Amino acid sequence: MSALLFSCNALKHLEEDEQLLVENTVIENDANTRKRNLKNLLKQEPNSTLLGVPLKLHILNLAKKDPDSTFNKWLYKKPNRVNRLVGIFSKKQVVNIRSSYVGIQNQIKKIGEKPTIYDEQLTKLSKNRLKSWFWNHGWFNAEVDYEKIDTENPQKTKLKYSIQTGEPYVIGQIEKNISSPAIDSIYQAHVKESHLKKNKQYNTEDFNSERERLTRLMRNNGVYYFEREKIEFEADTLNTNQKVNVGLKIANRIIRNKDQDSVQTETYKVHKISEVNIFTNYNAFDKNAIVTDSLHYKDLKVFSFGKLRYKPKVLADAIFIEGGKPFREIDRNRTFNRFSDLRVFKYPNIQYQPDPRDPDGEDLIANIFLTPREKFGYSISSDVSQSNIMDIGIGFNTSLLVRNVFRGAEVLEISGRGIIGSSKDAASASDRFFNINEIGSNIRLSWPKIAFPLKTESIINKSMSPFTSLGVGFSSQQNIGLDRRNFTGSFSYRWKPRRQVSNQLDLINVQFVNNLNVQNYFNVFGNSFVQLNELAIRNRNQVNSAFFETTASGNEQLIIPEGTDGFINQIENDSNLNLNEEEFQQASSIIERKNRLTENNLIIASNFSFDYSNRSDIKDHDFYQIRTRLELAGNLVNALSKPLNLEQNANDTYNLFGVQFSQYVKTEVNYIKHWDLGKKRIIATRAYTGAAIPYGNANSIPFIRSFFAGGPNDNRGWQPYDLGPGRTGGVNDFNEANFKLAFNAEYRFNLFGSLNSAIFVDAGNIWNLWDNVSDEDATFNGLESLKDLSIGSGFGLRYDLSFFVIRVDFGFKTYEPGLNNGEWMQNFNFANVVYNFGINYPF
Repeated sequence: MSALLFSCNALKHLEEDEQLLVENTVIENDANTRKRNLKNLLKQEPNSTLLGVPLKLHILNLAKKDPDSTFNKWLYKKPNRVNRLVGIFSKKQVVNIRSSYVGIQNQIKKIGEKPTIYDEQLTKLSKNRLKSWFWNHGWFNAEVDYEKIDTENPQKTKLKYSIQTGEPYVIGQIEKNISSPAIDSIYQAHVKESHLKKNKQYNTEDFNSERERLTRLMRNNGVYYFEREKIEFEADTLNTNQKVNVGLKIANRIIRNKDQDSVQTETYKVHKISEVNIFTNYNAFDKNAIVTDSLHYKDLKVFSFGKLRYKPKVLADAIFIEGGKPFREIDRNRTFNRFSDLRVFKYPNIQYQPDPRDPDGEDLIANIFLTPREKFGYSISSDVSQSNIMDIGIGFNTSLLVRNVFRGAEVLEISGRGIIGSSKDAASASDRFFNINEIGSNIRLSWPKIAFPLKTESIINKSMSPFTSLGVGFSSQQNIGLDRRNFTGSFSYRWKPRRQVSNQLDLINVQFVNNLNVQNYFNVFGNSFVQLNELAIRNRNQVNSAFFETTASGNEQLIIPEGTDGFINQIENDSNLNLNEEEFQQASSIIERKNRLTENNLIIASNFSFDYSNRSDIKDHDFYQIRTRLELAGNLVNALSKPLNLEQNANDTYNLFGVQFSQYVKTEVNYIKHWDLGKKRIIATRAYTGAAIPYGNANSIPFIRSFFAGGPNDNRGWQPYDLGPGRTGGVNDFNEANFKLAFNAEYRFNLFGSLNSAIFVDAGNIWNLWDNVSDEDATFNGLESLKDLSIGSGFGLRYDLSFFVIRVDFGFKTYEPGLNNGEWMQNFNFANVVYNFGINYPF
């Protein structure tokens, strides 16, 4: 019945002689084609559907075809209706009601989608486009026809396009006619790189690619005046037996005289750079500026309009144009990009002019004009956030940017952040609404070179846009969980070997976490307290009565922190406390977790990150990306522990500055793949794995370096930290572990306008691996543990604001390994839905 209603509704606005196009089929050589690009050539496509329903078409059909006439018809249907409405409202308000009604109807039309009405002229155009596509790919004799297939409903129709390709043409003889000897010489030296190969199937795109290749080749080998339009191709297929004989023609340069009435021809020449001049402090709007300072640095001449404020070596390192070398377009582009990367100058202006000292007209002078950015930059912003501890937080951010600090194009960034918030779990018992706060600051200095005692130019040269950064940071939390102070420091390098590749090496990355309020542990980690308290109640007759207090409801519970600490001390040291094996194991797990999450952490690490993406630009939705990261911590300190006579603690491990330093290896691999299906439809997938293995001076991973699962960028059926480890069912408040697998897939599509949607499936979990956790339910034991992968699914809405995307996803628990040893769809309902809010896409 509902299908019938939809069917009728879809045809609502069609005239009697119109038909709705419901299906396109393309048959290539008697087989249904899988080439998506062929269907994209068709000028008419059926209306878009969601789960088989033309939703946008139905939305359009909700609107009145002529809303103004419809409203007037309703308004004047009864004689007294106008007077009655004017009496209740006013004449002006009745006019406004009409305008609102018409506006709403027009908005519905804008959101909806017009029906795809069969049009024979557009079908013929589609046929011609298909034929043209096959012709451009070498099937010159391809035959294309179409057939209109009527359905049971006379107002619906289908189209079938049939293509018989025949035999394709291939490239035959290739002959060249190049007038300038310099051009011919360069062409011959690189002819093996040509996109036009003998016996290769003809493809029009190969001719475009060859034209681009030759243009780049000439302009990167000194031919400054060469233009793409000078390349001509001729094709001959007459009596060639399915071959295309190709003629390549490049004529001489045409020069129009100053009077514009006559032209002359001249052979192309290879031009070299005779001189490189750079003008700093250039202002394009001040034509009367006078050069007041200048110097020579190697082959570079530096001029300044005012006092020179830049070290010449820094300027020289950013310039790829060299005197005595041939002109190369790539050198100009690299110079553009490098100066832009420095963040000290605006996009430079690079000009070439003939050198008047050269009678042969082969030398060029390169002039580089630099316009500095403002010395100081300042910004301030605010945001609202929510976390597992904070019910609500209001953040304030400020940053100061200082450019060219030491005249070497250095950039100093000083940033500060403050948060005030409210939490029911705050360490303080204050009744104030804003009862927690956090402040932090960071200072980072970066400069455009690899700062290393040994020369690195042979490995990382200036074309890779190298930078060195030195940073320190501090943050302090009060009444937030354990009240932490966090100190960080790093010395790092970053460079880009190719356009698609970026690397970063943190030569040293230091982090010290100091927990100031460990006595608040059981207030923050409530699940751990419940487990410990239940254990104490079950053994009430063996536990010291002083550890308990009576609640307002009349129940007994452990006092925090005196009672919890006392009970833990009794478990560890009182041989008279008689716990069974299961209880002792549970208590040991609670104590181990408390010790690990309350201990101070000292991490001295090095890490390397690699990022590759073949995405061409932000509009490219058919790409893949791989990100990897490797971190090693504590190795150098551990190797020096005995020579430095470091303090040894009760665990037979070493302390540095009174804190046990961490030692581990951590690796992460993240692979993303997108497929563009056209019409704003995209399939996006991700596969992620991460492992952090402790060894040497540690038997566990610091909390800040461990993995968690769940949340808007992970498994969206669970909140952050709620999933895992393994099949434990997320019994802790903040569940984390040292091994993680995550897999995501979603189908993205447009609803209407800037509103998009997605259907997704997420799978993943975290486990403990080769650390001090012995719970079988929480540990990874090979392939058999893959059955612990939790599965979440759902749908989402995304509103595209061009510069970023606002996202909300509705996640449902689809498979829960921690529920009765694995349950499907047990909590798959809106009562247990997880709302995920985020900015931009999850992957």
